[in-house]
Amino acid sequence: MVAATARGAAPHGLLSIGQVLALLAPEFPALTSSKLRFLEVQGIVAPRRTQSGYRKFAPADVERLRLALTLQRDHYLPLQVIREYLDDIAAGKSPASPTGVPRSIVPPARRFRRDDLLREAAAPSQLLNDAIGLGLIPGGDSYDDRALTMLRSLVALDRHGIEPRHLRALRQSAERDVALVESALAPLRRRSDATARGRASEVAGELSRRLGEVRESLVRQALERLEG
Repeated sequence: MVAATARGAAPHGLLSIGQVLALLAPEFPALTSSKLRFLEVQGIVAPRRTQSGYRKFAPADVERLRLALTLQRDHYLPLQVIREYLDDIAAGKSPASPTGVPRSIVPPARRFRRDDLLREAAAPSQLLNDAIGLGLIPGGDSYDDRALTMLRSLVALDRHGIEPRHLRALRQSAERDVALVESALAPLRRRSDATARGRASEVAGELSRRLGEVRESLVRQALERLEG
């Protein structure tokens, strides 16, 4: 079974979404505030809520998230199986491992060398070169899960004649979104206390999600007009 005990233990007290993301980012660089909210909806974690409605996570919540994310990332287990396993642990039971992996073992975040990334994504080398050249994927000696997700998407788009060069406008749009978020967060980031920094990270995730929803809605409206 995979470790449910503290590993890189979270600070005492309750944490915001931003602080949880910062704590887990070294192991799960693809984790986002939207993913955390999704895991909450799926019953993986149940953070407390302040009177203002903000989520607050206890150290036990962070360890539950770490275990769930490890099982999902490394063993591709359904969330229902993961939730039942975690609930048994929380109830004081000693459930059999759903993976056969000892709980004392928590594998590091996945990293891919170039050849491994190309093989996992079934991508031609030139497609990766183009993506790096256009800033769609960061260049380097190794790549994370986000790079793999992006490259797989580019492979799928390329099958329909949409090449990385056609996505310049999307990248520029993302940069404009970041500028909007940075402007909105400026008052919080001018403060030096940890609470303000954690709140800034939480708001950044929320703003990013809302901007994504607006963009998706606009694309759907445009497609409906096209089909009509």
